[in-house]
Amino acid sequence: MSKQTYRVCLCFQRKFKLTVAEAPAEIKAIFDRYSENGVMTVNQLHKFMVEVQGEEKATEEDAESTMETILKELKHLHLFHRKSLNLEAFFRYLFSDTNPLIHLSKVYHDMNAPLSHYFIYTGHNSYLTGNQLSSDCSDIPIVEALKRGVRVIELDMWPNSTKDNVDVLHGRTLTTPVELIKCLRSIREYAFVASEYPVIITLEDHLPPNLQAKVAEMVTQTYGDVLFSSGSECLTEFPSPESLKRRIIISTKPPKEYLESKTIKEKDNGSHKVKDSYEEEAWGKEVSDLKAQFEVFDENDPEDAEYQDDHEEHRSEEVQNVQQKPDSEYKHLIAIQAVKLKGGIKDWLTVDPDKVIRISLNEQKLEKAVINHGTDIVRFTQRNLLRVFPKSTRFDSSNYNPILGWMHGAQMVALNMQGYGRSLWLMHGLFRANGGCGYVKKPDMLLEVGPHNEVFDPKRSLTVKKTLKVKVYMGEGWYMDFHRTHFDLYSPPDFYTKVGIAGVPADSVMKKTKAIEDNWIPTWDEEFEFPLTVPELALLRIEVHEYDMSEKDDFGGQTCLPVSELRTGIRAVPLYDEKGEKYKSVKLLMRFEFV
Repeated sequence: MSKQTYRVCLCFQRKFKLTVAEAPAEIKAIFDRYSENGVMTVNQLHKFMVEVQGEEKATEEDAESTMETILKELKHLHLFHRKSLNLEAFFRYLFSDTNPLIHLSKVYHDMNAPLSHYFIYTGHNSYLTGNQLSSDCSDIPIVEALKRGVRVIELDMWPNSTKDNVDVLHGRTLTTPVELIKCLRSIREYAFVASEYPVIITLEDHLPPNLQAKVAEMVTQTYGDVLFSSGSECLTEFPSPESLKRRIIISTKPPKEYLESKTIKEKDNGSHKVKDSYEEEAWGKEVSDLKAQFEVFDENDPEDAEYQDDHEEHRSEEVQNVQQKPDSEYKHLIAIQAVKLKGGIKDWLTVDPDKVIRISLNEQKLEKAVINHGTDIVRFTQRNLLRVFPKSTRFDSSNYNPILGWMHGAQMVALNMQGYGRSLWLMHGLFRANGGCGYVKKPDMLLEVGPHNEVFDPKRSLTVKKTLKVKVYMGEGWYMDFHRTHFDLYSPPDFYTKVGIAGVPADSVMKKTKAIEDNWIPTWDEEFEFPLTVPELALLRIEVHEYDMSEKDDFGGQTCLPVSELRTGIRAVPLYDEKGEKYKSVKLLMRFEFV
């Protein structure tokens, strides 16, 4: 290094305080407790793993394997002596991927229960690249969703401009179409890249019978033996994810033998303005508070009139020809039958012991339904599938709080995967569970029936089951993943961390640390406690922001994790960007304990 380069680097370091991360006092004290003369042996590491990290089943062989991994990863730093660690090596180990907060690669839930017993990673309008009114339709967002582990892909099928083939697009909007066959082929190619568990394609069918026949031919030729066929018109119970490994499943409404013509409803006159998603804070609008959904409405409200489903999925009759029979081969493709909603809520939620079905509700209808029929929904979803989708006015592809659906057992809570923001972070967080396979077993409480035929009531007040204690030590990596002037032009950033719980209303809360001024490697050393009444449905939310006195605060990273997956002890917590992509270097060092 030349003298001039050295002087430039030194000046830069002074300006931005790029100091080397140093272990906090508590970490030093723990190292002293489990080491001797500044050296931690395999035996002492094992003791640390059992007593501090809560790894009660860890053996000395496990400790030795961990030690070998650490030494291999830190070899270039020369931070070790034989089979032992000094303080710096121990500190680097705590901050490394060898010390993760959750296990990301192992499927460990029972996968032999019916599909209705699982939350399923579900996308909405999976083909859109942007907003709901004018963006391009493409197979690219479908591929990206499948790579992430999404297991339910939605396709809206419409006749093409010449009425002789099938396009996928958001109907009656300015979205540019993509050919159905292109989407089908991409699904076939990428379906099982991230997970071996089944992919479900939900179809919105706006086709006449001749094009339904064409769809049947495309699907059969594209998927062949990979396509799951139920073998009967209606299933009496859904098969398990395990039995459906590497299979593709079609779900839509069976076409009727004879269809009545319907008047096409007038479309939006354009008075609604497309919202700019950046009118919200840079990291996305805060997820909606669920408490309002549990207020008791008037039982005498004429709900039957309010609950007719207006989603396009339930308007396929509009494009059918009167007296034309639908294609029988197309009908046989449908393994999971979707049912059009008729009547009031009680009619929808009738549990038939002889068959299982799928119904769909938009977010607003779900919010109304849970007020007086929450337990009916829980009971319905023990055997049947419920799909929840965004309301039609979310033109900007924003999302709603998915937890309301999960609280009531809804398996297919569909979000716009092409967007971003806190609601989508919750979705990404839940499906980091169970090895990221896209299927998460619902908590037992949502599946159990009591001695008096009672089921879980999401509105009932419960006592605290356990308390999660979270300590935020410090963070690092921003100076490697961000440009030096990203947060402030003339000084280092002022980071603070927000930590909280997303779950049932009684458990949901956000807290934050103080802001540490002018430091790329902030040390907060603050502790928080979160009493949990339903820990099975709780998600840990972590966000880092950079305080800005004159403008809105800048985004510095986020993650969301199922509380049920958390490993206790001192753990490295990787952070993700707004779109859910993992940063290369940004991590927090935190401690977790259940009491």
